[in-house]
Amino acid sequence: MRHFLFLSFLVFSGISAGQVTIQGFAPGYVGQEIEAYRVIDYISDMQEKIASTTVESDSSFTLYLASEITQKVIIKSKNNTGFLFIQPEAKYSILFPEKDEYTAYRPEGNQVEVGFYNLDSTDINYKMLGFQRWIDYFLGNNYHLKSTDSGKFSKNLDGFKSRVENAYKDDASSYFKTHVRFTIASMDNIPHSEQKDRYSKYHFYIKHTPIQYNNEAYMLYIKDFYQKMIPRLSNESNQLVYEGILKSSPSAIMKGFGTEYTLSKLGLRELIMIKSLTEVYHSDDYPQTNIISILDSLSFRTIMPENAVIAKNLKLRITELVPGGKAPNFVLINDGKETKTLQNFQEKFLYVHFFDPESEDGTKELPLLIDMHERFKNEIQFLTVIRNRDLSERALEIMNSIPWDNYQLKSTHNIWENYHIKAFSQYTLIDAAGYIVSSPSLGPTPNGEYETIDKTFFQIQKGMNQE
Repeated sequence: MRHFLFLSFLVFSGISAGQVTIQGFAPGYVGQEIEAYRVIDYISDMQEKIASTTVESDSSFTLYLASEITQKVIIKSKNNTGFLFIQPEAKYSILFPEKDEYTAYRPEGNQVEVGFYNLDSTDINYKMLGFQRWIDYFLGNNYHLKSTDSGKFSKNLDGFKSRVENAYKDDASSYFKTHVRFTIASMDNIPHSEQKDRYSKYHFYIKHTPIQYNNEAYMLYIKDFYQKMIPRLSNESNQLVYEGILKSSPSAIMKGFGTEYTLSKLGLRELIMIKSLTEVYHSDDYPQTNIISILDSLSFRTIMPENAVIAKNLKLRITELVPGGKAPNFVLINDGKETKTLQNFQEKFLYVHFFDPESEDGTKELPLLIDMHERFKNEIQFLTVIRNRDLSERALEIMNSIPWDNYQLKSTHNIWENYHIKAFSQYTLIDAAGYIVSSPSLGPTPNGEYETIDKTFFQIQKGMNQE
């Protein structure tokens, strides 16, 4: 996803040490909450909210963030998501648009392109945009050659890489130079006659580069390069890893990985060990309890402190909200309503509807949900949860029309994090014993494969009637 660049060439000055200001306009989001998130780590892709505000009546908003490093920031509002890169002590002026009218609504969220006003030519976003346009131009003119004339494609790609290297060799931003280097490294993965073999890529791109935990281009390359590493190991090394998992011994597993040439660097080897353990977690070949025990241990003690954070986050990823896993408990408190927890809904299946009543796309699903509730209410309970804020009269009327339990919860309530709510509308299906059936679950409108939750509900109903 690329950003739009609108106006340029006005230098912004910093306002205080580490503080970043994002001023913007969001014409389609007046009265809506707009949030900024950072990526905690690029292996688990866990995010955390770092700022939020409400879009004013004139469509303006201001977000204040603390950041001592250059990093990617994700902007979210309603069901739309965009991003920009921030530098310490910088000030940005942006446009956060609604989704394109020709883009289909996606229940899991739509990507939008953040536009920039008055962007300085030394800013990371300006340079990222220029580099991306350069790549697009090259690929637009040369990509077809990889099939029709692979040799010419290889020659043109080598020339392009040389021009890029010369253009940015004196750039002062290490973040940008790493981004450029590993974006080019990813282009080396395009099949062509002169592409490097695996060991050459490791030696050229990875071996002499310190781990760049905060750089998205670097981490995406690492994730791809070391994908499914355990099956790549020799039989002897694979056996050492297997025995290490049976012993719940990180050091024994590290020994097994240590025979692989591309894992000669200890910190990187530890990172890939953690990543690889989660890749085999759901296979039948390794005991899950041992993998969890190893990740628990690594959450507290690792060679690289960043790896401990990744181990903790990956453990959450593989254990929370997976089918068959225990659903996180919650406490629902609203004035004038009965306080309820997950235990109050364990007589039947529970379909949790995370909803924004101000969203036109989300409200279009309500008639379908009400119809499903009427047909399946003897077997399935419905629950609607929204984020607490001042609602328009129309939104209040919509909430009052819902014929099942619905609660407004603060944005700080742990249900949003525990159930990984990233967009509205989103659904979770929980069985009568409190275990996850699916999350995110299908909704009442068809997904990209024309599937809805209706078939699942019918199967539940049929099974319970047979009992």
